[in-house]
Amino acid sequence: MKKLLVIALFLGCSLLSFSQFSKLVGIDEHLGDTIPLELTFTNEQYQTVTLGSLINKPTILSFVYFDCPGICSDYQAGISDLIDQSDLVLGKDYDIITISFNYRDNTERALEKKANYITKIDKDAAVSWRYLTGDSASINKILRSAGYKIKIAGLDFVHPSALIMLSPKGKITRYLYGLSYLPFDLKMSVIEARKGISQPTINKVLEFCYAYEPEGRRYSLEITKLAGIFTLLVLATLFIILLRRRKKQA
Repeated sequence: MKKLLVIALFLGCSLLSFSQFSKLVGIDEHLGDTIPLELTFTNEQYQTVTLGSLINKPTILSFVYFDCPGICSDYQAGISDLIDQSDLVLGKDYDIITISFNYRDNTERALEKKANYITKIDKDAAVSWRYLTGDSASINKILRSAGYKIKIAGLDFVHPSALIMLSPKGKITRYLYGLSYLPFDLKMSVIEARKGISQPTINKVLEFCYAYEPEGRRYSLEITKLAGIFTLLVLATLFIILLRRRKKQA
């Protein structure tokens, strides 16, 4: 009986630990909510624009910051590969809006970053992948409306990686997690967004798989959390086995 209590206590502490982490960094899905279209940002032409003026078709919303030492580069490269591999046409079937959540980022940095990821994309289509910067008030509001939670770590940030699909009216219809994406998922997401249909997300594996290391100023796969998940599954299985044995003995 004592073994069962120890296991139950460990499981409870592990679940509490994951719960506390998810309150700080991650994504709370706001499916069906409409983002604040009146928010203003600065585009690549140094113009002040509202989100509402940019969204008139299914639109992918993504968040990065330009000095990210880790996953932002792979994340944006994943978007570039998705555009290249999909039979949907950027600018015709859907648009992309990438917003920096670092208010220190400016238009010059946005142009520099964008240039790295549009090499595979037709020049006419690349116009429809917009890079925006803004002040802290607008950034905080769009992050909250999307349920996108970040944590400041010195001059850097801990943050999740996901694409957020919006309908032509700015309604959140789907979240796609990870650093790489399937053309099929994009097509289904665009079809749903056109109809304004919100769909729940099944795959959230990468949401908590990366953590910032202040000493090394980099992101790394957090082995302790993955090991914790594995341990949790093993102990849950042992708990069930022990419980069944006790019932048989009784």
